[in-house]
Amino acid sequence: MTFKNIATSFLLLCFTSLFSITTLYAQEAKVARSNTEELFVGVAGNEPFVFAQNSSTKGIAIEIWEELAKKKSWDYTYKTFDTVEDALYALNKGELDVVVGPISITSQRLEYMNFSQPFYNSSLAIVSRVDELTLWQKVKPLFSIKLLFAVGIFLIILAIVGALLWLAERKRSPEQFPSKIADGIGTGMWLAIVTMSTTGYGDKAPITLWGRIIAGSWMIISIIFATSMVAGIASTLTLSSLGTSTYSNVEQLAGRKVATISASPSEAFLKEYKAKITGVDNINEAMSKLVNKEVDAVVYDRPQLLYYMKNHKDEELFIAKAEYYKQGYGFAFPVDSKLIYDVNRTLLELAEHQEVLNIVHHYLDKDE
Repeated sequence: MTFKNIATSFLLLCFTSLFSITTLYAQEAKVARSNTEELFVGVAGNEPFVFAQNSSTKGIAIEIWEELAKKKSWDYTYKTFDTVEDALYALNKGELDVVVGPISITSQRLEYMNFSQPFYNSSLAIVSRVDELTLWQKVKPLFSIKLLFAVGIFLIILAIVGALLWLAERKRSPEQFPSKIADGIGTGMWLAIVTMSTTGYGDKAPITLWGRIIAGSWMIISIIFATSMVAGIASTLTLSSLGTSTYSNVEQLAGRKVATISASPSEAFLKEYKAKITGVDNINEAMSKLVNKEVDAVVYDRPQLLYYMKNHKDEELFIAKAEYYKQGYGFAFPVDSKLIYDVNRTLLELAEHQEVLNIVHHYLDKDE
């Protein structure tokens, strides 16, 4: 082996050793940064989970994180972002150790980051006004397509019964049932109506066997038919008179004007149910349109809607019990973060001691 070859091998060995030492030092530094040095915490989201920097109120996510970090004696520095996506982008670039806020835990995001267990379970909800119905809104159900269709069928049946009575009686009782078709069927329908209503004026009565069979059969049928019809109309009127303008499920929003945050998951959700979407920039704008009767309802994340309602109790609003697109909110970490175990364990401890629940109740109504 020549001197040149020996020198080359020596230099290659030195370079390899230097590279290994550098890599090992970087890994050790990363571990040390995750456990002992100051953490860089990204903050993003909206109320009630994250408040503006100049606010005296922190928010649900911030308070939970600070309780958690206090228990672990972690030092950290906040870095605020305008949107959650901006914060997650910085996380993926290695600029942050964790992102704190209402971060939705989704299967798509799990491909390039990791999450703590959920500290809050969210969903989409519907908020509408509590208004008294107008007179037209109360009687409107009586003019529904289904009811008009039922009335049409009833008139057809009535005409058939009237025609049968006329055919059975026209020869034996021409003074009661005229020979003219229109007059005769009209008289038969009158007799059918009197029979059904049990008024019994006595001005018309069948005298033939077949006429009496038809009339007797109609009496039995009409009792069942009339009572069902009257009960249906009565219940419709009762419910409409007691009703309000609130919406309890998303199916009722078809064709209605609904406000939601533009480009949010709730916008795509409403498109599936054929609602007329009004896009807004924030919850306050959406609620303003609802109160001013520019829209019929607002659909967005339940906790944000609850927080607004808690702080605007003078506005008569109703939030439906129905929940859609349920998802958990958690803290986001790099895929190889060493913090996740400690965070999850401490979150469980906070939950077991009701500390998480107390923080949530501070911002949202206890009933929810």
